[in-house]
Amino acid sequence: MGGLLPTDRGKDKRVPHARQLRRAMTAPERKLWWRLRELAPNGSHFRRQATIGPYFADFACHTTKLVIEIDGGQHGRPAQFKRDLRRDAYLRRNGYRVLRFWNNDVRENIEGVLSVIYDALESRQKPPTPDPSPPQAGGGENW
Repeated sequence: MGGLLPTDRGKDKRVPHARQLRRAMTAPERKLWWRLRELAPNGSHFRRQATIGPYFADFACHTTKLVIEIDGGQHGRPAQFKRDLRRDAYLRRNGYRVLRFWNNDVRENIEGVLSVIYDALESRQKPPTPDPSPPQAGGGENW
């Protein structure tokens, strides 16, 4: 996975930008953040504007390798959609699952959004393997 090792954190030049993004959260991101802090099955812990390789994830739980993105209307535009596909592919290759919700989902159905997130956290049996996943003995399911 791209990015810096934990021992290099003090040297990560992206930290000021991540802090700026945290201060400039959208209303739906703030709403979800307050609720995510209450949601902690199996010791999960979300970080805001977490750096993963060259990207910033709106919310990421590194323990369960789950990324949550809250998308505005610009994500429906073709150019942004293509960037999102590349970004999601990068995250999947590095073992992350990505859940995307529209701003309206968070504003109008926060309980449904939290239910999907909770189910994703609870369903994680083991850490994912990078894409393409190696064959598993016994024909087990890959994420």
